[in-house]
Amino acid sequence: MSRESRERIPPAVRRITLITGHYGCGKTNFSINLALDLRAHHDRVTIVDLDVVNPYFRSSDYREMLAARGVHVIAPVFAGTTLDVPALSAAVPAALRSDDWVIVDGGGDDVGATALGAFAAELSGTDYDLLYVVNRYRNLTATPSEAEGVLREIEAASRLTATGVVNNSHLQRETTAQTVLDAVPFGRDTARLLRLPLVCTTVPAVLLTDGAGRKAAGSLENAYPVEVYVRPPWEPPTDDDER
Repeated sequence: MSRESRERIPPAVRRITLITGHYGCGKTNFSINLALDLRAHHDRVTIVDLDVVNPYFRSSDYREMLAARGVHVIAPVFAGTTLDVPALSAAVPAALRSDDWVIVDGGGDDVGATALGAFAAELSGTDYDLLYVVNRYRNLTATPSEAEGVLREIEAASRLTATGVVNNSHLQRETTAQTVLDAVPFGRDTARLLRLPLVCTTVPAVLLTDGAGRKAAGSLENAYPVEVYVRPPWEPPTDDDER
């Protein structure tokens, strides 16, 4: 079932939405899905790649696909290379001041979140969301208390405060409906510990093509189907991958 063949309703977010989380949580894949789904409902959507630390898994790596679907991409000067220099475009503040719907794909930890902090003053006068993406199956965020510790580091580095939690627990290609269901208590407990709303729990859209996947999604509060765009560079594509 192709993405274009069904309407996708994005989670309720503010016009400026910042996405952060620890390495490997899947924040870039979530950011891309959110940007594309918002584009189906809004004329102007921009995704800002502020991950100036990790040379892999950047939203700017998908610039051509995003542009083809009407999403504008703003990225550091050296995005798309292995040069991790925090050369941030002057276009970022302009986007934040525009009427565009803006998704900011931030760095993966407190170091990466420092790039977000460069725009803290710009954001202080706006009504923004800062969504914290968590993955039960990643090291250092496998428990709610560990996830809390990482978020506090990110908040301190960025000088911004989280407004919601996204449960994006997955095992890459090994993700099953049961993988998602097993992580539901983790997502709820993490949100409760952080005293933040659980904005959504993601479900790989490919799982929804079978009965078990549809049943899993139907049992979740705020289930959000996502396509898997982001793959490790060493992992070969499959027939189910989006092109």
